[in-house]
Amino acid sequence: MTFLQVVNLTKRFDEQFAVRDVTLGVTRGTVLALLGPSGSGKTTTLRLLAGFERPDTGQVLVDGVDVTAETPVSRRFGMVFQHYALFPHLNVGENVGFGLSGRSPEARRARVAEVLALVDLAGFEARAVSELSGGQQQRVAVARALAPEPRVLLLDEPLSNLDPSLRERTRRELRAALDKAGVTTVFVTHEQDEAFALADRVAVLRDGRLEQEGTARELYDMPATLFVATFVGRASILRGTLIAADRARLAEGVEWPVRPSSNVRQGGPVNVVVRPEAVRFAPAGLPGVVTECRYTGARAFFQVEVAGGTVELEAPIDGARVGDPVFLTVSSAHAFPVEP
Repeated sequence: MTFLQVVNLTKRFDEQFAVRDVTLGVTRGTVLALLGPSGSGKTTTLRLLAGFERPDTGQVLVDGVDVTAETPVSRRFGMVFQHYALFPHLNVGENVGFGLSGRSPEARRARVAEVLALVDLAGFEARAVSELSGGQQQRVAVARALAPEPRVLLLDEPLSNLDPSLRERTRRELRAALDKAGVTTVFVTHEQDEAFALADRVAVLRDGRLEQEGTARELYDMPATLFVATFVGRASILRGTLIAADRARLAEGVEWPVRPSSNVRQGGPVNVVVRPEAVRFAPAGLPGVVTECRYTGARAFFQVEVAGGTVELEAPIDGARVGDPVFLTVSSAHAFPVEP
């Protein structure tokens, strides 16, 4: 059953659309990522969920109840801001217990200890915020948001302030805390790896519109649009013609197997999108010349110049050398209409 839902959500600023007719549903306990480039509308969508902005049209519903007109406080949502917004003059326990003013001192201490244990910071109550690492500060912010037992947890770019070396570890710690809490969560990110690692489902936004929503695997293996296919994961694009329900003809008369999107017309021009792992060096196929080789250990990424573009593939390091003429085949590719 859908627990958190937005229906036909639209928001303009100075006559410019920030969010356009977005409809999404999140089941109870699910972690949803709003993924997209800068200006895609993901942060505005989060602020509309929180109640910090009011939509021009559309609704926000929680457990079937319309909360669109309610204040942020009455929605009972927890919010973790991009810069955490911890109070430097309060210790960890005081920060976490800040939103528990209606409880007795004993009940407050018990709840603070409970949520700190949830984020693997048990016993940190007396620590000064300045003594914590960036990852620890982030988890304190999450604990503070969880302390009042929110119906929904919202996070704005939760890992953006961390050094790259800390992100992977903190990502695992944050996901573990969310699993323990079991709270319905929505977070914003422009990092694909972060969305895939933290979220159960991912909503890809572009220019304020929802392009596609699904699991990480669905987005990667079955992209609904050219934008999703190229924004999620690595991909090369070549022009071709759809000659059958599952085949496209490229340059040199070479034919590749494709999975066309629903709006592709047979006989019409298409953008053929191929992932690096689907491309292989072969005795025959699409001819090209290796222009770059980037080593990654036992394997390498090769750039191959072909008629009409460049194709990237992953292969053993001895698969070819820069300047070699080669032929390429693919196991699968996607076909999308050529946009005017």
